[in-house]
Amino acid sequence: MEPNSPGTGIDPGTLAVAVAPGMPIFEVAIPYQVFSEPPLGVDPDRWYRFQLCGPRDAVSAALRDPFVALTAHDYDDLIRADTVVIPSTPNVREHPPRDLVDAVRAAYEAGARIVSLCTGAFILAEAGLLDGRRMTTHWRHIAVMRERFPHLEIDPAVLYIDDGRILTSAGTMAGMDLCIHLIRKDLGSGAANAAARHLVVSPHRAGGQAQYLQSPVPAYPADSGLSATLQWAIHHLDQPLTVTDLARHANTSERTLARRFHAEIGGTPLQWLLTQRVIRARELLECTDLPVDVVADRCGLGTAANLRAHFGREVGISPSEYRRSHRVTRHEIITG
Repeated sequence: MEPNSPGTGIDPGTLAVAVAPGMPIFEVAIPYQVFSEPPLGVDPDRWYRFQLCGPRDAVSAALRDPFVALTAHDYDDLIRADTVVIPSTPNVREHPPRDLVDAVRAAYEAGARIVSLCTGAFILAEAGLLDGRRMTTHWRHIAVMRERFPHLEIDPAVLYIDDGRILTSAGTMAGMDLCIHLIRKDLGSGAANAAARHLVVSPHRAGGQAQYLQSPVPAYPADSGLSATLQWAIHHLDQPLTVTDLARHANTSERTLARRFHAEIGGTPLQWLLTQRVIRARELLECTDLPVDVVADRCGLGTAANLRAHFGREVGISPSEYRRSHRVTRHEIITG
């Protein structure tokens, strides 16, 4: 297979979602709902060529499991896809279907990008695709993952991890977050925001955000002001904000602010600020003709050189390359 290059903003290629007998229906429905058709305002010709791929003998499987999808595509099509999404495994304590594991491995060897949602990571682990990589899965099944695959580097605290051609996510809605992340990565913020509006979900939750709060009862008042501080910071990204500024707005100490960020967002205040600045830069590059140095100033990164350094590290390409590849969709996105 001569794979397309996800991230060009022109042709994200074929995206195949694997189904197998016994897979949880909700996890299958998430990528189907996100990728099966473009949201309002996105050109269908620049959307994914979607396939739902099941076992070859789907009719016999349906006799054992009434929720197996009857589809014209099988695992041979999965092997030829550019992006393969594995929603979940039927049972974390049992070996996943061998034909699916083999197909996923073959797809990766052919050049595909492999994405697991929730316990789909068990299928990737069985295929040997997670060796030497940082990965995640649903927090509830971390112990089983460590028991079955003790050599893996498992991060139980994050929503999702993008490791280039291998992406893994935590449970349920974290899978939705990863799907939206894929759209942003492939087609830009405009398409991702359009998909989020269509699905009525948050347009961006960073992968490093915590899967759940460590304590079920917050150690601070509900009206502590952290949420308001985040909104305030987003509206002042063009200013040289510091942790001191955030702490002052939240009316708390810097140490307390750092602790709350770690609990609620899964990172440091400076990491969060940098993520928001890069997101703002992406939007400005997609939707305006502003010079790169002006973009850098408006997103708070100061200089064009500083923007290029952070943007290249976070996104993988230069601001100019990003603008050329993603601005093709900007007039096709309905805003508001």
